[in-house]
Amino acid sequence: MSIRPEIQRIRHELKRRDLMVGAVERLTPHMIRVTLRGEELEDFVSDGADDHCKIAFPVSRGEPQKRDFTPRRFSRERCELVIDFVDHVGGPATKWARNAQIGDRLVVGGPRGSQVIGGDVRRWVLIGDETALPAIGRRIEELPAGTPVTSIVTVPGPKDEQTFETAANLDAHWLHRPQEAGDDAAPLLAALQDLDLPPQTFVWIAAEASVAKALRNHLLVEREFPAVWMKASGYWIKGQADAAIKSFDED
Repeated sequence: MSIRPEIQRIRHELKRRDLMVGAVERLTPHMIRVTLRGEELEDFVSDGADDHCKIAFPVSRGEPQKRDFTPRRFSRERCELVIDFVDHVGGPATKWARNAQIGDRLVVGGPRGSQVIGGDVRRWVLIGDETALPAIGRRIEELPAGTPVTSIVTVPGPKDEQTFETAANLDAHWLHRPQEAGDDAAPLLAALQDLDLPPQTFVWIAAEASVAKALRNHLLVEREFPAVWMKASGYWIKGQADAAIKSFDED
């Protein structure tokens, strides 16, 4: 019987928390880091590195607009939740983050559940764009000491590269392309051509939907990489607001 990773799906009690902005940082030219605080975070649970919270952003007219974001880092002891926002053209989340001030309020719901990837994973390969950086960074920082992990991430430029505090054995690759070319799979496909993928390597992919699908198909068809050792998600779809594909493995 072939070795497979262990995938555990955990459901959480759905809870909405009214939190306050405690800090705002321009992390890179295209990433804004906001630290949210509040006693309601004492029972916050997020077991998966790519979990998603639903955040409600106030607008001038009508109901708040909701978007999904990865908990980049959280501390129950300090009652803090860190969310990273990609700074791009348009959208209620970007507008809010650009203008966020200490003391502002924000309603955060979830996570509704977690998908925990475990078992005998001997190497990780994490592939994505700037929208995937919160999940990639969190995974890298939470891996056990000495775990081999390769990251391949497209960002607009050298100043958008990030550093991670990790005990894992990280091999980080950064690819630069204009932000408006986020739906171009070519740079990531080229980086995959000669990448070594030994047995029991788990490949995690998140990017614009057509890009994630192209990478998944390349691995499945051209590299004959086993589907059970891969997760691919479309974190956004070009031309569609608030659209995503949680997992191509479930389509």
